Parts: sequence; structure tokens; C-alpha cells
Amino acid sequence: MNRIMTIAAATLVASPSLAAGDKPFLSLANTDFVVTIGFLVFIGVLLYFKVPSLLMGLLDKRAEGIRSELDEAKALREEAQALLASYERRQREVQEQADRIIAHAKDEAVLAGEQARADLEKSIARRLVAAEDQIASAQASAVKEVRDRAIAVAIKAARDVVAKQMTAKDAAKSIDDAIAEVGQKLH
Repeated sequence: MNRIMTIAAATLVASPSLAAGDKPFLSLANTDFVVTIGFLVFIGVLLYFKVPSLLMGLLDKRAEGIRSELDEAKALREEAQALLASYERRQREVQEQADRIIAHAKDEAVLAGEQARADLEKSIARRLVAAEDQIASAQASAVKEVRDRAIAVAIKAARDVVAKQMTAKDAAKSIDDAIAEVGQKLH
């Protein structure tokens, strides 16, 4: 309020109405005086209706509203920072989990590769054993076939030799001996 009075006094002192030369200042014919009176009445009306205190109250309310909005903005900012930190922490956790999954998958791939290699070696060993068995079987079969063939040839040759050298008496004796031998083996 003192400020307003100081402004009003300064306005009166520095008024251009003092420069009006031919009419006295305190006359209603002097327009400068009338304007000054109107201004003072306007200021008086403003003071009577407590407009400066209303304006100050509105400004205080506005300042309080701005202050509360700033506080709310600070709270929202802190909440956003907390959420950001939470998301960053989650991202790090997810990244660590992804890294662990990748490392585990690599380990499993290495183990699977080693297992496949071991299985392949076992399969090859089994196939080698089977091939060796087949070779041995084929060899034994070939030896048996050669032996059987040799026996057949030897029997035929012996038959031919015996047939040429044997007499009927020797043949009968040979048949009797064979029947006796078969009888012994059966009993």
C-alpha cells in the first residue's frame, strides 16, 4: 500500500500539468488537473475495493498453484526416474538371463556334439566288428566250401580208385563193416 502512495505522489510531482503555463493548476479548466484528479479517484476506488490485496491474493494463489504443480512435477520426475531405474534393472536382469541361456545352449551344443561324436565312434566300431564278423563268416564259408569241394573231389577220386581196385568180395566186406559201424553208433 505504501508503494501505491509513493507512485501516486511521484506522479503528481512529475506531472506535465505543472508545465501548463496560462491556467492555474488547481482549476477545473486545467485538463491536466482533471486527469490527475481522475487518476487519484481511480486509485482510491482500487484501494477501497481492495483490488491490490485481491490481486496479491490471486498472484499468491497462482504462485501456490505453480509451486504445487512444480512439486507434483518433481514427484512425477522422481517416480519416472524410479521407473526408469526399475526398467534398467529389469533390462540388465533379462540380459543376464539371456546371456546365461546362450551360454547354457552353447554348453549343451558342445555336449551334444561330443555325444554325437562318441555315438558315431561307437557306431563305426560296431560296424567294423560287424564287417569283421561278416569277413570271418565269409572266410569260414569259403574255407568250408573249399573243404567240402575238396572232400567231394577226394571222395570221387577215392571211389574211382577203390572201384578200380576193389573186388566183389572186398565190396561185400566193406558194406558189412559199414553196417556194423552204423549199428554201433546208433546204440
